[in-house]
Amino acid sequence: MDKLEAEARATATKHVINMLQRPGQLEKVEQYKRRVSRKKASVEAMLKTAMQSQLDGVRVGLDQLQVSLSEIKDIKDSLKTMDQLFCEVPTLCENLQDVKEENSRHSQYVTAMENLKHIFTVPECVEKTKQWISEGDLLHARQSLTDLENSRDDLLWELHKSPNQSAADCVLLAAYFEDVEELSSLLEKQVRIVLGRTLNTVRKEPTIIVTALRIVEWQEMQDEFAAQREKQSGFKPPGRPKHWRKMAMEVLEQSVSQRIEGTHVDERDTKMWLVRYLELTRQLILEDLRVVKTLCEPCFPPSWNIVEKYVEMYHTCLSRHLEELVQSGLEGNEMVSMLAWTTNTYAGPELMQNPELNFDTSRLGPLLSETAVNSLQEKYLKVMENNYQEWMRKTLEAEQADWRAGVAPEGDETDGFFHTSAPVIIFQMIDQNLVVTKIISQELTHRALLLSMDQVAQYGHRYRDAIIMFKTRHFEDRSQVPFFTHYMITIVNNCLRFVELAQSLKVQYWRPGVHDRDSATKLDLLLTTFQKLRNEAAQFLLDEAFLDLDIHFKDIATPKWLTSSIPVDTICVTLEDYFQDYVHLCEKNFELVIIEAQNSVARKYLTALLQRKLSLKELEQRRKLAKKVSDEADRLKALFRRVAPKVQSEDSPLDALKILVEVIRSEDAEMLSLDLITVIEKYPDITEDHLSRFLSLRGDITRQDIKEKLADVMKNDSQSRKKRLTSPPSIFSQINLS
Repeated sequence: MDKLEAEARATATKHVINMLQRPGQLEKVEQYKRRVSRKKASVEAMLKTAMQSQLDGVRVGLDQLQVSLSEIKDIKDSLKTMDQLFCEVPTLCENLQDVKEENSRHSQYVTAMENLKHIFTVPECVEKTKQWISEGDLLHARQSLTDLENSRDDLLWELHKSPNQSAADCVLLAAYFEDVEELSSLLEKQVRIVLGRTLNTVRKEPTIIVTALRIVEWQEMQDEFAAQREKQSGFKPPGRPKHWRKMAMEVLEQSVSQRIEGTHVDERDTKMWLVRYLELTRQLILEDLRVVKTLCEPCFPPSWNIVEKYVEMYHTCLSRHLEELVQSGLEGNEMVSMLAWTTNTYAGPELMQNPELNFDTSRLGPLLSETAVNSLQEKYLKVMENNYQEWMRKTLEAEQADWRAGVAPEGDETDGFFHTSAPVIIFQMIDQNLVVTKIISQELTHRALLLSMDQVAQYGHRYRDAIIMFKTRHFEDRSQVPFFTHYMITIVNNCLRFVELAQSLKVQYWRPGVHDRDSATKLDLLLTTFQKLRNEAAQFLLDEAFLDLDIHFKDIATPKWLTSSIPVDTICVTLEDYFQDYVHLCEKNFELVIIEAQNSVARKYLTALLQRKLSLKELEQRRKLAKKVSDEADRLKALFRRVAPKVQSEDSPLDALKILVEVIRSEDAEMLSLDLITVIEKYPDITEDHLSRFLSLRGDITRQDIKEKLADVMKNDSQSRKKRLTSPPSIFSQINLS
């Protein structure tokens, strides 16, 4: 306290010093004193009030403690009294046992009195209820059954409450009311019958359906009440819960299943049995769901969601039945019908998306499982593959039979081109299959397209083998096949037709972005197969012509040939004769054959010149040879220009003859190098062997000189070597003299 007082005095001294620092402030000392006095009085009042409040609280607390002490004493006395009373309870319980038993009997008697009417009239009520059930008066039957069940349950409940319940009494009651369970079964059976005919009955007498549903709903309420009482007391009435709502849904689903199975068509030996069955099923489901949506929905309680339930039941039952049909085995177009119906018809505007229904079945999943769909697609593609193989085998056999028939093919009425119907027939089959698969799915169509291209490519290989056999047989004995040229023209045209039809098929059915690599590979294989076969067949066609001309080409560059025009005359006449048949080639093939024939003529003529059959030492002889070769090259070019004016190109392979003979015509051996350079620049792929053999026709140059001259020319002409790598091959690339 002393320390606090000292600190207070020191603080007050500082405060006074601060207030009285200036002389003018001394006049206000009295004012300061009054202010401090008022402040002191205020603080003392506040302190006094606080102390008074604390004292009042203490006083109240002491009073409450006094009251609590008094109440504790009273409670203690009451507990002692209760303890004494509890000691007397066992004796009192024994004394009141008779009263308790009498009360229990009284309760049972009261229950018995209340149900006395039903107890004495049970047999009569049972018979009457059976009569109502048989007459279809289900509401009265339900009420009577409910009264009987309530009487039985009340009596059993009284026995259940009794601590000393007798098992014999329970058995007696159960035996007495055993007909009640039979009544319940009869009523359930009748409700089953009514609900089983829901879709037919609701059209004529919807009240019958409503009555049955009211009974089901009442039984559901009784089940809930029984479950709640069992939870509270452990008492469970006999036969509960009945689950009649679950029973009702099972009956409805069973009736749906029977209706689906009822449309089954037994005559599976007819082609259209599945189409007829699916159409009957569509009509049935469409009509039934119309009835459900318009008539059943108002009759059923909203909690049943009957429209959605019916859609789900029809979907499930139909799916199960169709799966069984798939497992039993389908053939050919039956698989297509099944896939198309389940994929498009079922979920489309013809059934579920019909404007009157407009049901979304996506939440229910696919009608057929993915496994079943894949199995059907694989089987269908396998059947398609087998059909392709069979059809193409027969088509090829028909083609071969025509080749052996000894009858000339007929040209097209419009353009005169030779061709057969085989390509069109094959691609019509493909188009028919793809049109069918297109109604199922794009994926299946694309797979069918790949299969079709693969099968046509395989047909091309078999076609090639047959053509080679045809050619071999003809060349062994050319009298056996009198119209070989005509049929080879037909084959060449057919090959081009295959290519054109394949490209048209691609434009019509190609699906970009799906398996592009596999698709492109199969398409390229198909096109390459028939393009190569077309080129081979064109070559076979020319082989026959040049087989007759080989002997005349061998006469070229011989001493006899220098003084005779017979070899080239014969070549021109023979080729012109064959070209009269080649007009039956379509334009692209005619162009191909003419170009190839021109290459063959140039190749064989050049080969004959390079065979070293002559040695012309005299200048006059060389000039004569050069002029003859140049004139014959012009004659041959004129021939091709005459028979094919649209095909003849400016850069003819026969021009190589005229350029090459300038090497023979050259008089100055020194100028020979320039002529050789000109030849090499024009034909970079000409070899030293070609030039060496050709120079050997000049008898005025030794072999050593030829070798040295060619070495110098080839060594210095680096530009030609570079050009050889980038230029397209010329006629000399086709000449092999080894």
